[in-house]
Amino acid sequence: MGAARDWLRVSAVLISTVAALYGIAGCSANHGDLRSLAHGEMAKLVVAPTPAAAPTTTFTDGAGSPHDLAEYHGQVVVLNVWASWCAPCRTELPSLGRLQAAYAGRQVQVIALTVDRDEDLALARRFLATAMPLELFRDPGYRLTFSITPRPEGVPITIIYDRQGRERARLAGGADWSGADARAVIDAVLAEP
Repeated sequence: MGAARDWLRVSAVLISTVAALYGIAGCSANHGDLRSLAHGEMAKLVVAPTPAAAPTTTFTDGAGSPHDLAEYHGQVVVLNVWASWCAPCRTELPSLGRLQAAYAGRQVQVIALTVDRDEDLALARRFLATAMPLELFRDPGYRLTFSITPRPEGVPITIIYDRQGRERARLAGGADWSGADARAVIDAVLAEP
């Protein structure tokens, strides 16, 4: 009976030690784990298995001046690729504007990148006006869009880059970016070192 009791004590100590180590490792592994936030409006969120660097391909603003994602190094970038002919794109644009407004003065930049052609630019501007304070950014030749790896299969697509310019997650299709689910994802990426 004494040997059995000793064996039980040793087993209890070992189980407690393993459980404590598992808890410590679990907390470390889950820091910044966005998969746990993929629910509600963010249910379609796909977390990048290995954060890849943002493409260096340029895009333009509404005046035609070139820009690239490297300009936003040090900020969390929410890149939304959209088009005026895309109904889900138009529906989610105002929520992206509210997301940008909610993070005013913080290190978050929402880039609404339209792939509309020049002849549809007036229409794109009209839809973007419903999403203040977003600015017009353009990629009419799909240069930036096609340089994203893996290549988006359609629009809308929203890609979240961390402050080091690495893709952390993406969501294909429309979503409400102004709600608590989206803010939880942005806050988690913003909190990363």
